[in-house]
Amino acid sequence: MSEAQNNNKFDFVYDFYSKMKESKVAIAYEGEISHEITKVFSSLAESHIAIDNESNTLKKRVFHVMIESLQNLSKHSGEKHDPKSATDGQGIFFVSKTDTEYTITTGNVIDKYELPGLKLIIKKINSSDKKSLKVLYKEQIKKGRLSEKGGAGLGFIDIVRKTGEQLIYSFFDINEKKSYFVLTSTVSRIK
Repeated sequence: MSEAQNNNKFDFVYDFYSKMKESKVAIAYEGEISHEITKVFSSLAESHIAIDNESNTLKKRVFHVMIESLQNLSKHSGEKHDPKSATDGQGIFFVSKTDTEYTITTGNVIDKYELPGLKLIIKKINSSDKKSLKVLYKEQIKKGRLSEKGGAGLGFIDIVRKTGEQLIYSFFDINEKKSYFVLTSTVSRIK
């Protein structure tokens, strides 16, 4: 096989590398999200953030959003390495950094029947002010309108409360039963 044929076969690797550089991605992962993986990301992020001498407050916010995001992937992914597992979902996880913010992005497969409820809770969270979020958080704890996977939207509420930023999200059709859910959270480096 010639070099040109090899290059064409693996163009996606260089394209991926270029996109990651362009988007300033510091950490990228695709696969099973387990408790052990979460611990590894925490260590990686701690090392990366420590190099930049970020404040303890900023570090805590970034770690908090990372952990909440990873837990959401672990619990709520519609794709499991082990279908019998209540956790350890499959997903994609990125952390990127610019001069003004850290961005934590996750992506995972979800069942389409979950879309209306998910859109509703995110829209409600995004349209709430700080005081309303606190009330919503307490209501969710009391009512605990838990999904069959154990979620009540508390992770999303907590992320917005900690960051002061709206959740950015998108859905992509996979087939009649599944969609791909992308969620982005930002943590300001200048606030």
